[in-house]
Amino acid sequence: MVSVQQLVNRLITQCRHYLNTALKDKLSQAQISVQLCGLALAFALVASGVIILFRLLLQWLNTFTHTQAWDFTDNFSDWRVLLPLFGGLLIWLVALLGSKRYKRMGIAYVMHRMKLHYGKIPLQSAPGQFFQALFALASNFSVGREGPAIHLGAVSASVMAEKFQLPDNSVRIMCASGIAAGIAATFNAPLAAVIFVFEVILREYKVHYFFPIMLSAICGALSSQLVFGNIHEYEQIGIDQIPLSQYPILALCGLTLGCIAALFNHSLLMVTAKGQQWPLFARLMLAGLVTCAIGLLLPQALGSGELAISYAISEHPSLWILVGLLIGKIIATIAAIGLGIPGGIIGPLFGIGALIGAILAIISAQFFPGISPYIGLYTIIGMTAMMGVCLSAPLAALVALLELTHNAAIILPSMFVTIPAFLIAHQAFNTQSLFYKQMELMGLDYKIAPVKLGLQKTGVRAIMDKRFVIVKDNDELLLEVLKRAEGRSVLMRNHQGEIEMLQLELQHDDSKSTLSRHPIQGVADSSTLKEVYEILAIERRGEVFVYQGEADNIVGVIGWSALQKQINSGQI
Repeated sequence: MVSVQQLVNRLITQCRHYLNTALKDKLSQAQISVQLCGLALAFALVASGVIILFRLLLQWLNTFTHTQAWDFTDNFSDWRVLLPLFGGLLIWLVALLGSKRYKRMGIAYVMHRMKLHYGKIPLQSAPGQFFQALFALASNFSVGREGPAIHLGAVSASVMAEKFQLPDNSVRIMCASGIAAGIAATFNAPLAAVIFVFEVILREYKVHYFFPIMLSAICGALSSQLVFGNIHEYEQIGIDQIPLSQYPILALCGLTLGCIAALFNHSLLMVTAKGQQWPLFARLMLAGLVTCAIGLLLPQALGSGELAISYAISEHPSLWILVGLLIGKIIATIAAIGLGIPGGIIGPLFGIGALIGAILAIISAQFFPGISPYIGLYTIIGMTAMMGVCLSAPLAALVALLELTHNAAIILPSMFVTIPAFLIAHQAFNTQSLFYKQMELMGLDYKIAPVKLGLQKTGVRAIMDKRFVIVKDNDELLLEVLKRAEGRSVLMRNHQGEIEMLQLELQHDDSKSTLSRHPIQGVADSSTLKEVYEILAIERRGEVFVYQGEADNIVGVIGWSALQKQINSGQI
């Protein structure tokens, strides 16, 4: 009889065989599959858990600092006046304790890794991002929560994917899914998370990406709702359907928003470029000093943007205070992001956009009193336009505000304003996405040839030829083996340990055949066709062997003709 131990061993063996063969074969294909969706959902649970933990710790810290009720205008002796300086010091200490090899973090870094390294992000970068962003947000720097959400979500998923030794093409999808889960778990906005990943992170649309990313976003949103409730952050903003007669005014507001967004982008990038030359400690302390100074005069200008938005939508806000808050918010954001405080940019952009929208509404109401009831809508329009222009992501911005307000009345006016704002910023002022300009300033490459980008989506196991034989170098019947190979590739390991491809070449008179042999390189079975292309494209001929685990364990062969057929198929 078969013992329980033997049954367990058989089951483990079968599972390993499935993971190493059938599952990898399925994941290597650029196709939607149940296995891909299942893995994305499992990894999204991990990513969502990390983000929920981050949010809970941030809430706990805020119970001590009470930053959402921050007002020092009447009490300069409050210890929280110096909170940004303490935060900057803690961020520096965390950076000092961590390895310099893993100091890069944030959305721009994640985009670089997604583009050139399949989203593989070192696990060692996660603690620095977690605690530095936690201290930055808790000490009320003008940064957003989406920065750590994206980085931590990407790290969680990519590390799990590498642990399971998934093919590189599916690691990229898992990383994108982790990002979607992180954003959805942060803002309870699953559709916005999906659109943001496609429009900003991936910048391409592939059908087999949709379901894993959508499932991950759903997982993140449900996790957020289970812990924090089904909350839409800007649902309290009063939004009414604006009459068509006011659309010409909206168009002028769009042009104004485009000009301000272009100025903001230029100023932020200029400070970022200057800050790259300074020591980290000096940058962090300067950011803390600037934030402290603004907090003494305009405490509502600090934080992610909630305080500024709250004042913008309050009853009868003062125009001059709104202008002061706008200037303070812009300076605080440029100081924090430009000088290297870890965190996102979207939250501050929402705050800046809300203030601009409220200012434009109040000024317009002086000439057209009918605008007064629509100040809430103008704040949302300003938020949409600022995010859409600065990040070159108008659709992601629109969907994000649609979910955060839970009100479809914003769609048409927001689209109407965003178009002129985007056009004037990008055409007249040559404004580009902040993230891509930040990558250039950080010396991070992100450009890749279209053919290589297409080949990244398919793993080597999808097209490798499994029909091959391996012979010994001392085999005296090599010619006979080749003749009987019946179309199979014949490989040989020479005395130096190299793998060689054996081929029969017919002479001109077709009466004789000679044996030719040439060394070939190997790639891991987790590689994509991009690595094969980089090897074979030099001479546009030849073959590579595919190995699993160790180079001795050969599982397939890919030739230039098979690769070329894949390229010409139009599926990449």
